[in-house]
Amino acid sequence: MSATAVRPRRPVSSDRASALAGANALAKLAFRRDRVMIPVWVYVLTALVAGTAYTWKHLFKTVAARDQFAATAAANSAFSFLYGHLYSDSVGGLTAWRYGVYAGLGAALMSIFLVVRHTRADEETGRLELIGSAPVGRNAPLTVGLLVAGAANIVLALLLGAVLVYLKLPAAGSFALSCGIASCGLVFAALAACAAQLSSTARGARGLVFSALAVAYFLQALGNAAGANGPSWLVWLSPLGWAGKVRPFADERWAVLALPVAFAVLCAAAAFALAGRRDLAAGLLPDRPGPAQAGRSLSGPVGLAWRLQRGSLAAWAAGAFFGGAASGAAGKGIGSLLKTSHAIKVSIVRIGGQAQIQNAFLAAVVSLLGLLAAVYAVSAVLRLRSEETAGRADSVLVGPVSRIRWSASHLQVAVAGTVVMLIVGGLGLGLGYGLRTGDAGHQVARLVTATLAQLPAALLVAAAVLLIIGLLPAWSVAGGWTVIAVAALIVLFGEGLRLSHWILDISPFTHLPKLPGGQVTAAPLVWLCAIAAVLAAAGLAGLRRRDIG
Repeated sequence: MSATAVRPRRPVSSDRASALAGANALAKLAFRRDRVMIPVWVYVLTALVAGTAYTWKHLFKTVAARDQFAATAAANSAFSFLYGHLYSDSVGGLTAWRYGVYAGLGAALMSIFLVVRHTRADEETGRLELIGSAPVGRNAPLTVGLLVAGAANIVLALLLGAVLVYLKLPAAGSFALSCGIASCGLVFAALAACAAQLSSTARGARGLVFSALAVAYFLQALGNAAGANGPSWLVWLSPLGWAGKVRPFADERWAVLALPVAFAVLCAAAAFALAGRRDLAAGLLPDRPGPAQAGRSLSGPVGLAWRLQRGSLAAWAAGAFFGGAASGAAGKGIGSLLKTSHAIKVSIVRIGGQAQIQNAFLAAVVSLLGLLAAVYAVSAVLRLRSEETAGRADSVLVGPVSRIRWSASHLQVAVAGTVVMLIVGGLGLGLGYGLRTGDAGHQVARLVTATLAQLPAALLVAAAVLLIIGLLPAWSVAGGWTVIAVAALIVLFGEGLRLSHWILDISPFTHLPKLPGGQVTAAPLVWLCAIAAVLAAAGLAGLRRRDIG
């Protein structure tokens, strides 16, 4: 009997397993590093949407009042541009309309920061090279970055949906809204993974995805504001628009969620393919060679600080202009809208500090632009700390540049950028409101002046952050953002919650005149500028005395 020849079984390829080697341990490390960041993002986004739902339930005492408000809001194209299409006049429908797009933006930002942090940022700082000396596969960091972002968005969807159901909103609409918001996060997590392969720096990768996010926002905004006879199809070109097309609380269309899921899967696959085509610490997009000799603008630390921060200032200023313009355009019909709800009118009047409703609305928007300028000022001042921790400050200070001169250069850019932010925001607000009312010239001058009155408070916040950098450098980031968060919460909710005057006085924005329409008193502005100067001087003195690094 002849023996049957048996072909030996071919061993299974271990290429895929080796590419993901160490992903489990790396994931544990990543979740540990993000043990604060992820809960904060999830909590803020959940509280934003759920708090809005709770507010809508208590603002309208009757269904007729809510229906009238919804009809008036849906007829205003400026509100459609800002918030999207209003599909339902229910409490859930109003919640999805008011913050669905912006919660989607928040989920996208969370995902971008998470993915870039665990991929390109770790690669740029040399952490991945250190990790790569251990048995860690090439695709493990990218897999972990996507895993962390995906887990954060899943938790967000489950928690937000559960909270909305707890507030007695329909379960189908609650989870349709939460899944739509999380789907935006998944899409931009995958796009961030692709950008991390294209750019050689974390800043460049974030810039690429932020540009895509801005395009996505304006596509859906233009499509929603276009009306039946306009290019409303633009909404379908935006991942943020897909979330709205799920139509939470209005005959939900669950099949639309297949679009962001499929798009995210394709982009993630493209990211893995791109990762295999580049070297470690290199990007696929070629770096532009710099000039052979530096120009005069780089002859001092001020020019260097401006070069480092001009891109972020341009992005912030563009956001302030378009946000101000859209808000100003919406202000034309704010009177008829607020007639439908006495509670909303009272809230606007409290924030704006004016009895005349148009001025109250414009003053409220001016306050928001002032807060936005302060947020930019905080980020610009914190650049000092990031330059220090990254070791780039040493390269500057090794030359004939003192610490005071180096830190003052970034402070000058922060001050100038804050002024630009306020002027540009006021210009957009004035044009948006003035073109609707037919008095653009007068409104631009009036509202630019009003926004510039926010400058002392914004500078005081920046000076407080500089003081933290000088005296408590380890707490710079957490302390800096806590300062602006406390100031913003007091401005937005202090009057409505009827907080004590000593609590309201903590925020420098409380001491500003309510413009336009309010009375200007010079004393508070002078005192705010004086306190800002003292805090800045103390921060510079602390930075001069302590160790760098």
